[in-house]
Amino acid sequence: MPAPPIPAATFAPVETAPAAGTPKQTMDSEVFMSLLVSQLRNQDPSAPMDTNEMISQTTELAMMEKITTMTGMSEENFYLQMRSSAAALLGNEVSYTGTDGVDARGIATAVSYSGPVPTVTIGGRSVPLDLVSGVGATSSPAPPATA
Repeated sequence: MPAPPIPAATFAPVETAPAAGTPKQTMDSEVFMSLLVSQLRNQDPSAPMDTNEMISQTTELAMMEKITTMTGMSEENFYLQMRSSAAALLGNEVSYTGTDGVDARGIATAVSYSGPVPTVTIGGRSVPLDLVSGVGATSSPAPPATA
């Protein structure tokens, strides 16, 4: 008696990692350590690496990691400062250049942090913070804050 045919196997698509030969675009601690290990593996046993040179390279790695960390922190500080600056505009008269290129002014009544750049509501228009060109004190009391 013949055996029943076996159905063809189907597989779900599998996400693949980048090819092993794909070069990295940035130098990070992993690349540095890989280079250092390769250097140690391939050194001449009769003339080992100078200890001072090895310490110097290790120090460079530590400095590179600190700089990378500081860069991330400075970006975070920049975004925090943008938010603070936008909030400080509330209740003040603000001048800005509209998307149509016309200069305008009005009282800042609200701030939104929903996008990459905070937006300030001025006279009913939502204006990105980077279009604000000036700020001044209002001559009338600020409108009450709403929750």
